[in-house]
Amino acid sequence: MTTARSQLIHVEATPYYHCISRCVRRSFLCGYDELTQTSYEHRRAWVEKRLKRIATVFCVDICAYAIMSNHYHVVLHINKEQAYRLSNHEVIERWLTLHRAPVLVQRFLNSESLSETEQKACLTLIQTWRERLCSISWFMRLLNQYIASAANREDNCTGHFWEGRFKSQALLDEKALAAAMAYVDLNPIRAGIAATPETSRFTSVRARIKSLRKEQVTAPSLFPFAGNPSDATPEGLPFYLADYLELVDWTGRQIRGDTSGHIQSAQLSILERLGIEAGAWLTVCTRIEKCTLVGSDAAIQTALLLFNRQRRTALQIP
Repeated sequence: MTTARSQLIHVEATPYYHCISRCVRRSFLCGYDELTQTSYEHRRAWVEKRLKRIATVFCVDICAYAIMSNHYHVVLHINKEQAYRLSNHEVIERWLTLHRAPVLVQRFLNSESLSETEQKACLTLIQTWRERLCSISWFMRLLNQYIASAANREDNCTGHFWEGRFKSQALLDEKALAAAMAYVDLNPIRAGIAATPETSRFTSVRARIKSLRKEQVTAPSLFPFAGNPSDATPEGLPFYLADYLELVDWTGRQIRGDTSGHIQSAQLSILERLGIEAGAWLTVCTRIEKCTLVGSDAAIQTALLLFNRQRRTALQIP
């Protein structure tokens, strides 16, 4: 018997969840199907683009993801407080980004005169949308429906594309969160289709590393790393990016009989491969909240001009 989603996802227990969706009928979500000699590699971009698109609308943050040949993983964070900080018009604006507006809501937006009953109905609808904007079930629904429709059109067929409901796993503490994220980001390495995290295409760890190399504070559309929970840091994942990258690198190097792929021991450490000096990096991580500008010397100089500032109150990344 299936378990009710209310017994699997409860924000009061934890805001973090690991979700998995798999395909049916030998369908290929992405990759190359040897049986039919057909490449579906382009579909990886579909999933990644849609995943990040929904995240910009919903109050659900993406912590980690990996898009594989016939399934995908995603670790999500429910940001309920953000959803309830939104005004009614902000809720409407977000929801209508992905849906059509009912006539009643159109009249509300146009400031037309509404009866008391119509106003109550409109406010009830807005409250429903507010709750959906922080719902993992609705997040996954809009992702899976979109991909299934696009894949069925391309395959010129109808019917189920996904293997029933998505599976969800509650991550109850920081250890569980870190383990699930590392598990997700290492999927391509375990499958033997990538040698290192930075070459694992269509994963969150690769997206974070690309942003790191561009000297961006965080990867677009991904929940940022904020540091230790005891620190006075912005909202985000409760550890540092450098620590997480080292955890992923170490975990990927472990050779076990029940895993098919791993990071070769001859590989340099991930910080060395990325050209990051560990001491300097840790200094950046522990002081990042103390400055309004963070980046390389060149990036800081450019920003000072854009911000019309002369004083160099910035944290420089070597």
